[in-house]
Amino acid sequence: MSKPVRAKKHLGQHFLIDESVAENIADTLTLEGYKNVLEIGPGTGMLTKYLVEKPIELIAMEVDWDSIAYLNEHYTQPNLEVIEADFLKFDLSGVFNNEPFGITGNFPYNISTQIVFKTLECRDRIPEFTGMFQKEVAKRICEKEGSKTYGILSVLTQAFYDPEYLFTVPPGVFNPPPKVDSGVLRLTRKEDYSLACNEKMLYKVVKTAFQQRRKTLRNSLKTFQLSDKLKEDAIFGQRPEQLSVQDFIGLTLKLEADAISTHDRFPSEN
Repeated sequence: MSKPVRAKKHLGQHFLIDESVAENIADTLTLEGYKNVLEIGPGTGMLTKYLVEKPIELIAMEVDWDSIAYLNEHYTQPNLEVIEADFLKFDLSGVFNNEPFGITGNFPYNISTQIVFKTLECRDRIPEFTGMFQKEVAKRICEKEGSKTYGILSVLTQAFYDPEYLFTVPPGVFNPPPKVDSGVLRLTRKEDYSLACNEKMLYKVVKTAFQQRRKTLRNSLKTFQLSDKLKEDAIFGQRPEQLSVQDFIGLTLKLEADAISTHDRFPSEN
């Protein structure tokens, strides 16, 4: 028999102990367009218990060996594979034989944002993403322009996915209980998730703009060496939190065109 699993602080573990919450999280997956699911950080398997009941192939990815031993002993369903791996370092290209898959989990707060960014990188394979975050982070991901909490994570996630904040989870359903509420969300990949602009350029524009979110774009984007003509564009009189995702894509296109125009006027000596 495996020994009881104790939550490890350095791994950010807070084990879910409420059956109804676990079942509700499992039900956030629509399974539309995929039949494979990757669960990140299953811990002692409270969520896994309800996922394996679904008509899916499930991979539970865990870094904690105590949890892995517990899962292997208590969950032996044929549609479940437990993998010892760090999601942030794991090459996802070969999982599920290159078929589409959904992602879900009770994510450690300390790496939840990184999990989202890696999902964005692998969006071609991931039509749906659900899971539990610190409530503040879940709300930020779903926030729209005009809000003080709207930022880098909001814009870049919403460039590729439609977010929904589903429900709030109180601290008492965890062992040990965190000091804040949690929030469960769903990300549904957009039908057209290709960008009209250069992806690296969009990331750079968004991150640079929000680094000085109280300033207008004319000031926060000075490092892009804007032409005098472009500086006159009305969009540069706005602050980043006022711009929608489409506004940021349009801004990126303007900056790309301006850079080409400037290069044509002042060609490199090389």
